[in-house]
Amino acid sequence: MKPNRIILIRHGESEGNIDKDKYRTIPDYALNLTPTGVEQAQKAGRQIKEIIQTESLHVYLSPYFRTRQTFSNLRSAFETNIAKIIEDPRIRELDWGHLRHPDENEEIIKQRDDFSTFYYRIPDGESGADVYDRVSTFLETLYRDFNKPDYSQNTLIITHGLTLRLFLMRWFHWTVEEFETIRNPHNCQIVVMNKRADDKYELATKLEKRHNR
Repeated sequence: MKPNRIILIRHGESEGNIDKDKYRTIPDYALNLTPTGVEQAQKAGRQIKEIIQTESLHVYLSPYFRTRQTFSNLRSAFETNIAKIIEDPRIRELDWGHLRHPDENEEIIKQRDDFSTFYYRIPDGESGADVYDRVSTFLETLYRDFNKPDYSQNTLIITHGLTLRLFLMRWFHWTVEEFETIRNPHNCQIVVMNKRADDKYELATKLEKRHNR
């Protein structure tokens, strides 16, 4: 049985979100949540509990520090609902390759925006297309999990802004152009996919559009 809902959430506010200079000395995977990010996660946990009520929950999360910390602050609100927790590196954020000066990162972001968020490959890192490919293999695992007799009534995926968008692109078969019109969700924004009567999913959350494309 497919779950009643697939709930995706971007991690809470991280050190890198508020201080780009952190990228000079801290690998992207090791950035921590800020106090604001912790509060965002705690609030989102309560919102998720309101959505799932007493229903069971399978959790998948990126192994980055900020996604683990987001989950640790979400889970107290729905601890009794959790049936299984799976950490999966395939839903990590776009890989930037190595430490860089913030000015160099800003130049890369400008080049990517001018070229294509989907096709541009970060030097020594990944492109959006690369993330799309690994998200596709994650979906294959997800489909197999859905068929297990003890699978939960809900799925929760704790990931990153770009990866979340690429998950939706892959699931709903968006074109590259459609993908590039959508903005990343805000920190700890909850994105809900509801199962319809025909066993297919619809996106219940309205996503913001980009204004420069």
